[in-house]
Formats: sequence, C-alpha cells, structure tokens
Amino acid sequence: MRRRGFLGALLSHAVLLAGAVLMAAPFLWMLLTSIRPPEEVFGTVFNLIPTRFAGFENYAEALTSSNLPRAMLNGVIVCVGILAVQLLFAIPSAYALAKLKFRGREWLFGLVLFGLCVPIQVPALPLYLGLAQAGLLDTFFALMAPFALTVFGMFLFRQFFRGYPEEVLDAARLDGMGEFEIVWRLATPAALPAIAAFSIFSIVAHWNDLYWPLIVVTSAERSVPSLAILAFRDTETGGNYGALMAAAAITTAPLILGFFAARRAFLRGITMTGPR
Repeated sequence: MRRRGFLGALLSHAVLLAGAVLMAAPFLWMLLTSIRPPEEVFGTVFNLIPTRFAGFENYAEALTSSNLPRAMLNGVIVCVGILAVQLLFAIPSAYALAKLKFRGREWLFGLVLFGLCVPIQVPALPLYLGLAQAGLLDTFFALMAPFALTVFGMFLFRQFFRGYPEEVLDAARLDGMGEFEIVWRLATPAALPAIAAFSIFSIVAHWNDLYWPLIVVTSAERSVPSLAILAFRDTETGGNYGALMAAAAITTAPLILGFFAARRAFLRGITMTGPR
C-alpha cells in the first residue's frame, strides 16, 4: 500500500511538473527572444542561450520607439475603471439573486447564465454604432462602457453569497440595517477573497484585450498595451521580434507580479465560490 501510494504521488507530481513546464515554456521563450539580436531570431543555427546579449537595446527600443509607457498608463486607467464599475453593479446584483426572495429571481439568474454564453463580438456592431453617433469613439468611456456589467461577476459573487449565514443577515435587519447597508458593510468585506479572484480575472482579460480597443481607438493617446505592441509589427520587414518580445515581457510582468501577490486570496476566492 505504501509503495502504491508513493507511486501515485510520484505520478501526480510528474504530471503537474510536466504541465508547469508546458505552461512556462512560452514565457521562457519570450524572455530569451527579448535578449536576442535580430540576426539570431531567424538564424540558421539555433542556440537556446543567445550568443550575444541584446537585452539593453531591445528593451530600450521597446520603451522609446513606441508609446508603450503611455499605453501602459492607459491600460491601468481602463482596467481599474472597468473593475470599479463592475464591482459597483455586480456585488449588489449578486446579493439580490442570492439572498432576496422575489418573483422571477430564478429567471433572472437564468438570463445571467445565458449572458455567459454571449461573446463581445455579438453586440460589438451596435455598440460601435451607438458610440460613433454619440461622438464617444477614441475615449476612455468607449473602452470601458461595454464591460460595465459583468454576468461572470454576478455569477461568481452570487455563488459566494449563497453560503453567507442567514443568521447574520437577520440580526443586521433586526438592528435596523437596510439591504444596501448590509451589502456594503457586511457582505462586501466578507467577500474579499471572491473580489480578489474576480479582480484578477477582470484585469487580465481587459489588459490583454485587443479586439475592442482595435475597433474604438484611433489615436496613440488612447492606445492600450495590446495596441502598443502592434507598433513593432511590420508586414514588409517582418518586424523587430526582439523589441516585440521585450515589449510583451514588459506588459506581462505586472500581471505576473500581481498574481503572485494575490495568489492566496485568488485561490481562496475560487474555492469559496464553488457549487452550493
């Protein structure tokens, strides 16, 4: 039995290690390419470690030859703005779906589940036409407005609030607290792990989003990180892949650091929002 348990643990760790290597390989390739000189990127001889270190020139070009710093600042503004509005609407909506009893509640939750199946490409055209007629293209509002309501956030927080003790809510109501006060003073602080998990999902999705910014952004002043990376793409010369990978590494680094900083809260939030 001990040998069988040891073999099982060894096999499971081997599978996890292989998966970790598979997931880390693209990031390693990105970092190695970001320090390669242009002649080695598509050279006839493959060297895992570059024979000449070109990291300084590639990263310098990534920061100076495009509007990457400005784009990253815009990305922070857009991601934080979207997240703040999403939490403002998703938390009370999810609390109502989880804890308040009213006619049509299950139908509304069914619409939330249906909304999870609708990608941004479906309402993109009417959204674009509406923003164009209102003269709001190439603005932060155009970048943030389509994502103000998040059905995924409503679903995630609803699953969390379903496990919140009814006794605490009844005691708060007896003390004279209204539902909105309960939401923001009791339920929201208790939902911090779920908020951390949702924040990571939201920030990563909108930081990496290229489809919607490519439609509504027309100037460099409103560019976001995904658009700034496109500046290193050249259809005639093939692009400077060393600088491109350097720019990709710069834009990816905040996401990785943020995940490692909040990984405990993220994992706790995911485990606390499972089926109930």
